Amino acid sequence: MSGEDSTDAPEFETESGYELDGPGMPGPAPDERPHPEGRRNTHGVRIDPEAEAKPRHRTAVVSALVEHEPGVLSRVSGLFSRRQFNIESLTVGKTTVDGHARITLVVEETDAGIDQVKKQLAKLKPVIQVGELDDDAVRAELVLLKVRGDEPDKVHAITQMYEGQTLDAGPRTITVQITGDQQKIDDAVDAFRQFGIIEIARTGQTALARGDTPTTPGEEPGHSTEPKDSTYRDETDDDDDENQLTHQP
Repeated sequence: MSGEDSTDAPEFETESGYELDGPGMPGPAPDERPHPEGRRNTHGVRIDPEAEAKPRHRTAVVSALVEHEPGVLSRVSGLFSRRQFNIESLTVGKTTVDGHARITLVVEETDAGIDQVKKQLAKLKPVIQVGELDDDAVRAELVLLKVRGDEPDKVHAITQMYEGQTLDAGPRTITVQITGDQQKIDDAVDAFRQFGIIEIARTGQTALARGDTPTTPGEEPGHSTEPKDSTYRDETDDDDDENQLTHQP
């Protein structure tokens, strides 16, 4: 095809006032479009370098109701390892429902990170319910301290000050137990340092929601999380209608 036969491509004017050299989607050309600045963090949230160069972290207590079966704890810990979440402590124990356990996590993350913790936990097969506790939740942890026994009277006085208990006392060491919230435990540990702490074992926080509020969404103490209209039968006598138990609110 000769140059004389060729014609220039027609120009199209869009509603926004931009002219294109050929048919296509209306709007500015790719190199004229605005491009977001900054970068995305590990959770996929874009960080604005001007507004917030470093996201703010906070501490949250997350409670997960799970099936009490072998391997559930390794699945949860493996999830955090892969996602690189900053976990401060993790406790696990049975609940009032046979076959269920409660995992309490203390995480220090951004709001987006904490939201991801809850979403990723909820995806695990053994997990039944996941929820974040309010700031007024009832929280407690336990610490065992083994200190030098050179000054038993002073050790006993500090133990009483923090409402603790002496579990073992010998000529060279004294082991005490303190329970309470995180601040109380931190203060007690600092107070016992003057005697020389030989060993320490600390459980990490466990927590329950205050009052009638369920600790995890939809949880009813003493019952499973089946729908409210579900029916259970006593396994000792399936034919006896009097043994039929209806899940009530």
